[in-house]
Amino acid sequence: DDPPFKDGDPLPPAWHYFYFHELVKLSETGEDGHRAKGSFMPPIPYPRRMWAGSKMTFASPMRIGEDVRKVITIADIAIKDGASGPLCFVTTTEEVFGVDDRLTTTERRTQVYRDVADPDAPKPKPRPAPAEPVWSRTIHPSAVMLFRYSALTMNSHRIHYDKDYVRDVEGYPGLLFHGPLTMTMMLDLFRREMPSATITEFDLRAVSPVYDTMDFTVHGAPGDDAGTCKLWAMTGEGALAMTADVSFTG
Repeated sequence: DDPPFKDGDPLPPAWHYFYFHELVKLSETGEDGHRAKGSFMPPIPYPRRMWAGSKMTFASPMRIGEDVRKVITIADIAIKDGASGPLCFVTTTEEVFGVDDRLTTTERRTQVYRDVADPDAPKPKPRPAPAEPVWSRTIHPSAVMLFRYSALTMNSHRIHYDKDYVRDVEGYPGLLFHGPLTMTMMLDLFRREMPSATITEFDLRAVSPVYDTMDFTVHGAPGDDAGTCKLWAMTGEGALAMTADVSFTG
C-alpha cells in the first residue's frame, strides 16, 4: 500500500483516468451501458467497443490539490478489415492542463468498434511475450474488483459487470478486465521496481482481452537503450494481452 497522498505530491502516471468523467443520465445510455453514440463519439454502427491503446507524453506532473482541466478532440476515424470482420478505430487527443495552463499530459487514445461476435470466426493466434521478464506480478481479477474500478471511473459499460449481457449479447466468455486497469497494473509494477524513475513517455497497445475467469500476470524488463523499459501483460492461458514501451529519466 502507498502512504497517504498530501497536497503537492505528484499524481502517479495515468492515475488521471480516475478524473474528468462526465455524469451521464440513465436515459442517455445505450444498451451496452455506455453513453449512446452520436453525442461526442460519432454514431458508429458497430455495437461492441473496446479500448485499443494509448500513447501518453508526460510534460510535467499533475499534483494533488491543484485545479486541472482536460481538452478532448477527435483526431482520427479509420475503418479497417480485421480477421473477425470490419473494425472502426476512433482516436482522440486528450490534453491535461494544470495551473497557469501548464501542459501536464498529452494522450492519443484509441477505441475500436466491432460488429457482433461470430462464433464461427477463426480465433487469432496467441502472441508470445516480447522479452524475458525481470519483474513480474500476478493479478487475481474478480467481479468485485471490476465493479469497484467501474464505479471509480464512472464506467457503466456492461461488459465489466453484467455476466449475462457479456456472455449472451456480446459473446465473451467472462467479464472483461478494463484495459486502463491492466495498464495501471503494469505502470504500478514499474513504479515499485523503479521508484526513482520519472516516466516521460508511454506507448501501449492492447493485443487480446483479459477476463475475470482466471489470474493473469504483468511483467517488465529493461529495454535495449538506456532510459527505456518494456512492460506487458499475459493472460492466464499464456497469450500476450497488452504491451507497452516506456521512456523515463532517473
